[in-house]
Amino acid sequence: GHFGPEDFDLAGAATGVVEADAILGPERVQPGDTVLALASSGLHSNGYSLVREIVRHARLDLERDLPEVGHPLGAELLEPSRIYALDCLALAAGCEVHAFAHITGGGLAANLARVLPGQVDAVLDRGSWSPPAIFGVLAGAGGVPRAEMERVFNMGVGMTAVVARDATSPALDLLAARGVPAWVLGEVVPGAGEARLTGTH
Repeated sequence: GHFGPEDFDLAGAATGVVEADAILGPERVQPGDTVLALASSGLHSNGYSLVREIVRHARLDLERDLPEVGHPLGAELLEPSRIYALDCLALAAGCEVHAFAHITGGGLAANLARVLPGQVDAVLDRGSWSPPAIFGVLAGAGGVPRAEMERVFNMGVGMTAVVARDATSPALDLLAARGVPAWVLGEVVPGAGEARLTGTH
């Protein structure tokens, strides 16, 4: 529903190099680690096929001001994605970080599970944050159940960092100093390589 016959998509990518002994990932994650959430700036370019269906079926006016959001729906849907590269590099340099997971298509649980070894789970607390209002607007207008919202959208969490327990406070301080809203999202416990959400917003 996005590209016409004469349209094309132009994409770019960057590749980095890191020393083998500095690679982050599942091999470093262990029980007792803390999962930190870094706030998203909005939808982050994920889930727009569903968004377009909601807008079409609910006949939403993109120019109508949404009191819950504070500006028109169209402006909210065009909010640029927050880029975390420099923040993650600073965090890795200043704290004991074990893994990062970028929350893109597939949602929080599926993306975080990619950086978990098979013998641990990440238990995440929905009560630790309130999703931005746009997600409630879309869910209400489209009648989208919570499970589908969490599968498609980031729900306000754009990046996660798995850090050593002792690094929790220094990591949060570092992110705060950089102007990145962040909080403790959950913890790593013995398990089977899954990320699961508990509680309610």
